[in-house]
Amino acid sequence: QVQLVESGGDLVQPGGSLRLSCAASGISLDRYSIGWFRQAPGKEREAVSCLRRFDGRARYLNSIKDRFTSARGNAKNTVYLQMNSLKPEDTAVYYCTTHKAKECEESSASYWGQGTQVTVSS
Repeated sequence: QVQLVESGGDLVQPGGSLRLSCAASGISLDRYSIGWFRQAPGKEREAVSCLRRFDGRARYLNSIKDRFTSARGNAKNTVYLQMNSLKPEDTAVYYCTTHKAKECEESSASYWGQGTQVTVSS
């Protein structure tokens, strides 16, 4: 049975940092491109980043570029999203996804995690 489990979400002050983890069981993450999506209350879900399997590079949503970094962890079967300089508008539930495709389109996701809540507030 395949399972993706996100963790690391928390309440943090503006300007703070968090590291989200996405741990997989039942599949090997190095065979997939890994996406991070987020959904804020009352808003549509949006793609945050895509860590591409075919070239190892990551693409990011413009509003989080230079603040967030997605990387495969040394721990087997784990991917991280390092989030720095957090802003209130980053508040959302964050999901990790797997994709056989080169890019991380929402429609191409093979698996989704259950999500982890990130709240940025003073």
